[in-house]
Amino acid sequence: MTDIFEIFGEFSYFGIFLVLIGVNAAPILMPPSWIVLTSFYLLDPSLNVVVLAIVGATGSTLGRFVLKKASGLFRRFVSEEQKSNLDAIGEYLNKKRYGYAIASFLFGATPLPSNMLFVTYGLMRVKNIGIYVGFWFGRTVSYIVMIYVGGAVLTPFLEIFEDRLTAILLIDGAGIVLVILFASVNWTLLITQRKIRFVKPRIWRF
Repeated sequence: MTDIFEIFGEFSYFGIFLVLIGVNAAPILMPPSWIVLTSFYLLDPSLNVVVLAIVGATGSTLGRFVLKKASGLFRRFVSEEQKSNLDAIGEYLNKKRYGYAIASFLFGATPLPSNMLFVTYGLMRVKNIGIYVGFWFGRTVSYIVMIYVGGAVLTPFLEIFEDRLTAILLIDGAGIVLVILFASVNWTLLITQRKIRFVKPRIWRF
């Protein structure tokens, strides 16, 4: 893994950009991208933090775009009841001028994993550029902060990855559970009557 970082590091910002696309295009089993950026910074402290954050945010956003498109292909496996349920929250957010942008910004501006957010966007077939704009700005801000803070406390990425593989698996598992929980809320009832009720969590028609 260290060799991979060194190889891509040779291409400076462009290499980092490619790594971030790959990390964010994968739905699971990937470390938080701010750890990847911090690791590159630790390997080459001459990198400009702001430029690194912008490059990272751009690569992350493009990767999430790919993940969202790929996730949309699996909508055909979702039950009709769940499709209707997801469409209800989608229509509600569409009525809010900055609904999607704010939601994406909040995820992007925190260390929260956003992979399952974009998987959900894909299942909802969201076609709102606000999800990318909000996410990009959020990631840029969070990356600047995390690179400065992380550079003082993190060890090289390989060591972190080996020590925290179990944690990454747990986070991904929790993300999948949250997607199922999100899809199981009766959003039509919640939006129209402000009542919380769950439908059967049958997401996949297998």
